[in-house]
Amino acid sequence: MIGPAAVRFLREAPLGSRVVVRFALPEGAEAGATDALGELVERTETGCTVETMRGPVVIVDTDVIAAKPVPPAPAPRERRRSA
Repeated sequence: MIGPAAVRFLREAPLGSRVVVRFALPEGAEAGATDALGELVERTETGCTVETMRGPVVIVDTDVIAAKPVPPAPAPRERRRSA
């Protein structure tokens, strides 16, 4: 979903959903946008919070470029033992 549809998705998705959100970075940032992949944990009047592996990311609705649901993270793989 892109633009207003992405914001609408974030407004309607159940808290606890796993999502990826592409959002604009502040002017002057090295990159123009970045992604947050994780659990949708909070919604406010002006945006949402996604809990990522690096910590919570607060995203303002006006910065949202695209968003979509993603499947659960894969289970950790077992390490191979050396012979």
